[in-house]
Amino acid sequence: MGSGIFALATRTMFANSAQLETVGHNISNANTEGYSRQEVSLATENGRYTGAGFFGRGVRIETIGRTADPYLAREANTTASVSASDQARLDKLKQLEKVFPTGESGMGYAASQMLNAFVDVANQPQDISARQVVLARAQDYASRMNSSAEQLVALQEGVLNDLKNSAAQVNSISERIAAVNQQIASVKGIGHEPNDLLDQRDQLVHSLNKLIQVSTVMADDGTLGVFVGGGQRLVLGNQAEKLTVSIDEFDPSQGRLALSDSAGVRAVNQDMVLGGSIAGLLKVQNQDIPEARNFLGQMAAALSWRVNQQQSFGLDLKTPAGTGGNMFSDPTMGMQVLPSTKNTSSVSAPPVGMSIVDARQLRAEDYTLEVDPSTPGQFFLTRGSEPGTAITVSDGDIIDGFQLNISGAVPIGDRFVLRPVGNTAQNLKMALDKPTGIAAASPFVGTMAVNNRGTATVSSLSVSSTPSATLPPLNGNVIKIRFTSDSGNYDIESPPGNPIESSVWQAGKPISYNGFDLKLNGVPSNGDVVDVTVTTYPASSNGNALAMLDLRDEDLVGRLDLGNGQTAQGASITSAYAQAIGSIGVRVQGAQTAATISQTLATNAKDTLVNKVGVNLDEEAARMIQYQQSYQAAAKILQVAQSIFETLLQVAG
Repeated sequence: MGSGIFALATRTMFANSAQLETVGHNISNANTEGYSRQEVSLATENGRYTGAGFFGRGVRIETIGRTADPYLAREANTTASVSASDQARLDKLKQLEKVFPTGESGMGYAASQMLNAFVDVANQPQDISARQVVLARAQDYASRMNSSAEQLVALQEGVLNDLKNSAAQVNSISERIAAVNQQIASVKGIGHEPNDLLDQRDQLVHSLNKLIQVSTVMADDGTLGVFVGGGQRLVLGNQAEKLTVSIDEFDPSQGRLALSDSAGVRAVNQDMVLGGSIAGLLKVQNQDIPEARNFLGQMAAALSWRVNQQQSFGLDLKTPAGTGGNMFSDPTMGMQVLPSTKNTSSVSAPPVGMSIVDARQLRAEDYTLEVDPSTPGQFFLTRGSEPGTAITVSDGDIIDGFQLNISGAVPIGDRFVLRPVGNTAQNLKMALDKPTGIAAASPFVGTMAVNNRGTATVSSLSVSSTPSATLPPLNGNVIKIRFTSDSGNYDIESPPGNPIESSVWQAGKPISYNGFDLKLNGVPSNGDVVDVTVTTYPASSNGNALAMLDLRDEDLVGRLDLGNGQTAQGASITSAYAQAIGSIGVRVQGAQTAATISQTLATNAKDTLVNKVGVNLDEEAARMIQYQQSYQAAAKILQVAQSIFETLLQVAG
């Protein structure tokens, strides 16, 4: 009997001591990130049989367990991963937004100021200072384009560095998970869970999810397998693979994720990287920055090409006067052909090239070109905005304002990324440095006959397309536009008296022939005549300067891809820039909303998990008092047992 009560009291004291120790451990780690509350699991000790029945033998400790909820933990990891992705993208988009300044700092304002400067040139074609202002404002426009393009390059470099740093952090955490796996597996056979090691591993997985979303699978030996990118292993047992950022096969400025081990390097499917800051960075790199770069390139190519074209239609102020030269560098220089590093054809001199046919039709997007294996000389061209639709093309075909130039046979399997406007803003430069080189004069001049009876006067005469030298007036013949009714019917005669074309004049619309556009003010009458001849005195002509002014309202920029499936079919240079700003602004606002919502969800999921498995100091304090009293009661039992034992000894003595 004595030994039984001694053993019972001892077990009770040991059980309460263990509970007090566990409570103390909980209180000590109440503020430790990722700690799960631990509890002592007790069971009644098997009874001792006697002739009078079974006597209780007290309590025994089964194990020390932790409160864990795999579902809530998985939810917390997933929401934290999405939140980190949204926040990483938002941070970069805020930097991207600064590339498109508003107001007088923007490219739209600079372009408008350059074209507006032709007002003074049109008023005084011989004024050198007015021409100098045009060049200064053109230089300002080019400089702003260069600056914005350089900011995008710097932003992409920052994204690439962040990807590499994030990959290094992933590798560090992966190695720690593998090490903890080893420790857990080494104690798996003893029948008890290593609670603190499990907490440590769970916290590492949570931290890993903030960098890149992972899935996990528990193995029989207690180790945790960690997988990324739709099932590629990152950690298996005590082995961790290396996440690397390799160079994109087309664009060396972009990074691609890969896993490396002793067997080699395997690319990670980036479309399956759905969360973590790395996912946000990849979205910025693969979508936001390229679209912004193409926005800039499209505007730069359209305006520079059209200004250069209009320059070529006019006459400059040199002696003798000649056809105007380019004001800006050739936008074709900004076209990029990026061959795959896996191609068997020349990488330094790819057999694929491009040239601009009409920059007003260029789109702000990239294209993929690959050989049609079934038909020699044919290729499949895929727009970036239509990844599932391929166009069959061949050498010389014109698509979206540019022409394909393919030299020789291209091996099957070779692939190319085409960027018609990708580098235009960065390469935009002034090609004209002398004010006399501005082609303000029209090569043609229009005069009203002195005997005209109507109120019509020549408003402007400009060239809108390259005139043919074999047609009048360039062939030396005068063109007479003779109105044959008061309703606007007219004949174009060349030489005089020989009608070669007839039409009807409409107010506000030009009369066009052989590349020139003649605009009239007032109303012509029957018999009125307008003579169109070659310009003899270019210094006093302003026809081409007025045509330059008209570029302010011309739909220079072709189809605009505004993101989220929205497009605009043509716009003036200022409207296009405004739409680009709006598109970026909507993108930033959407990212801000997504980041706010995902952060709220992540916070709620974490709070729910902590409330379930975390330490509540009030509860622990109450339990501590309870276990203290139980311990004191057990000690009292032991004291009574000792007193009984001493009495028995005295009686026996």
